[in-house]
Amino acid sequence: MFKKIILGTASMLALFSLAACGQSSTSNDTNKDMRTLTDAQDHKVEIPQKPKRVIASYLEDYLVALDEKPVAQWTVGEGKIQHYLQDKLKGVPTINYDLPYEDVLKFEPDLLLIGSNGTLEGGKYKEYKKIAPTYVVKNGENVTWRDQLEDIGKVFGKEDQANKVEKEYDQLVDQTKKEYKDKIDGKSAVVLWVTNNSAFMVADNRSSGQLLYHELGFEVPQLTKDISKKATADFSQVSLESLSQLDADYIFLVNSDTGAAMFKDPLWSNIPAVKNNHLFEFDNQSSWLYNGPIAYTKMVENIRDVLK
Repeated sequence: MFKKIILGTASMLALFSLAACGQSSTSNDTNKDMRTLTDAQDHKVEIPQKPKRVIASYLEDYLVALDEKPVAQWTVGEGKIQHYLQDKLKGVPTINYDLPYEDVLKFEPDLLLIGSNGTLEGGKYKEYKKIAPTYVVKNGENVTWRDQLEDIGKVFGKEDQANKVEKEYDQLVDQTKKEYKDKIDGKSAVVLWVTNNSAFMVADNRSSGQLLYHELGFEVPQLTKDISKKATADFSQVSLESLSQLDADYIFLVNSDTGAAMFKDPLWSNIPAVKNNHLFEFDNQSSWLYNGPIAYTKMVENIRDVLK
């Protein structure tokens, strides 16, 4: 009888030991599937090794460049999406730019990438964190698309691919500067956006301004310099009267209001670049209002096409 009790006890201990080993193995496997990264707000974030259901509102450009596809894509207003990305994102459902909690929950993400500190105002980070690991990507006035691409590349473990994307972009810029040297050197240019019969000009160190002046080497017109000193966003409003004094050789126009009354005003018609047929127009589905490696690449391609 005593021998049976000993054997029974030994068997039970063996079972508990096996169960414990199984739990330990499972726990270790789970840990292997996660990495801890520190985001732009110093949060320690446990991120899946290979995220499958990502929401990265307004960062889709970077995901596409890294061959990743989100479960939902950014929109603001009816039908306002990043059209230039739709060859890769066609059919991906939309989510409003301010990421309502209920909508985020509906998509069951395993990772949220946040591209702006402002998105998290009002204690939103704690709420998003309850839904999925939430990583704040580098952002702010002095953060470039390259900084963001490299940060997102780190999140997906695709640092090498991010570097490759940058290298290919740099090669395109260098090639463009050489091939179009006679149409760039000593020539000035501006980017204008017309919407609701109002004109906005890009700052010299933001968005497409960064591309024109700091990468391709176009001259900065005086009006752009003046606008840039006070700029608090990529584009700043500028009056038609000011534009009539614009001394730019080229105007790259993003036209979101083709029927704008300002286009029929003599002040517009007498702008030198307009008179000289150096006004190059792109619709509001182009990439000129956005940031990211794909947006910038398409801008360079647009410039090459119109300056041929």
